[in-house]
Amino acid sequence: MSVTQTAPPALPAELEALMRQLKMPYARALAPELIATARAQRWEPTEIIKALFVEEVTGRSRSMLATRRRAAGFPTGKTFDTWDESASSIPVPTQQALRTLEWIGRKENVVVCGPSGTGKTFFLEALGQQVVEAGMRVAWFRLEDLGALVRAHRADDSVGRVVARILRSDLIVIDDIGLLEVGADAAEGLYRLVDAAYEKRSIAISSNLHPAGFDELMPKTLATATVDRLLHHAHVCQTSGDSIRLTQALAGKGVTKMS
Repeated sequence: MSVTQTAPPALPAELEALMRQLKMPYARALAPELIATARAQRWEPTEIIKALFVEEVTGRSRSMLATRRRAAGFPTGKTFDTWDESASSIPVPTQQALRTLEWIGRKENVVVCGPSGTGKTFFLEALGQQVVEAGMRVAWFRLEDLGALVRAHRADDSVGRVVARILRSDLIVIDDIGLLEVGADAAEGLYRLVDAAYEKRSIAISSNLHPAGFDELMPKTLATATVDRLLHHAHVCQTSGDSIRLTQALAGKGVTKMS
């Protein structure tokens, strides 16, 4: 014989209106069931109030975290949950030191450079996700994104305002420098961002080239000015070895067999 569960009674209209006015959607959603449970189990009034406030705070935290993740623009959603620190060529003590996020408080930079497929983007995205989980904001760009921003805002001379908005984030990540030749707009965007963030915000970049070789990608004068500011307060991590993606592909990992 099945037991039919009855829905808890709705909140009194006046109470629901007050909770709407106070903008407490998470507590309001839980309140009918919570009040019914509290009545059945004879909770103290303070326990009810505490449970409602905890639900509201928890719900707001979840919502703000989701908002920060969307705003960051992460490419894949990878986190340290699937990261194998022992498989990375970045020394484990260095990984652990960066994961404390203390360098962000000191407005320092991180440069991860090395061959394609050696986990540079994965590591930076996982770091970015951890920054977001710590309550801070992240902005993620590819170099061509910066070039597009410069082109779009040069006509009305608003590039500076766009860069200022980007610097509202606590960490700015620029991914995959060195794969393609850097156009003039992208080179300008990279310099403007690094210059504006210098000693004010943290920047993290991934690159196939060490920054000392950026003059192979962009005009030497601009490269020198960019790298000077980028590396002054920076942690440089050089990856090495074979492509992890290629190794996994050759081993048949990450491939769904065709039926």
